[in-house]
Amino acid sequence: MARILGVDIPRNKVMRIALQSIYGVGPTVALEVLGKANIDVNKNSTDLSEEEANEIRMILEANYTVEGDLRREVGLNIKRLKDLGCYRGIRHRKSLPVRGQRTSTNARTRKGPAVAIAGKKSIKSMK
Repeated sequence: MARILGVDIPRNKVMRIALQSIYGVGPTVALEVLGKANIDVNKNSTDLSEEEANEIRMILEANYTVEGDLRREVGLNIKRLKDLGCYRGIRHRKSLPVRGQRTSTNARTRKGPAVAIAGKKSIKSMK
């Protein structure tokens, strides 16, 4: 199992798919990196040699922001928005959808599981 930038590349996968397990590497970047390293796109990750893994590592480090650096950059961007107190920062602070989605329904991923309001059904009509 090859290890690139602190991430174990999954076994028995095509390299263009296996590289996408690295944070910040999507389909386009994976194809670009494999093209620059002169590695077959459909090569299996178990057949990857140590030299090829080092070549991929060097290309990713030199040309792309990935893994820890990218996570840190995204985190700092969100923190900056929160500190500014702008609309997007307030939405991040309250754990609400940031990009204009509705919140009356849906939005459960961002808001968390629904919590029942205590005593809502206990209101009884007087006769």
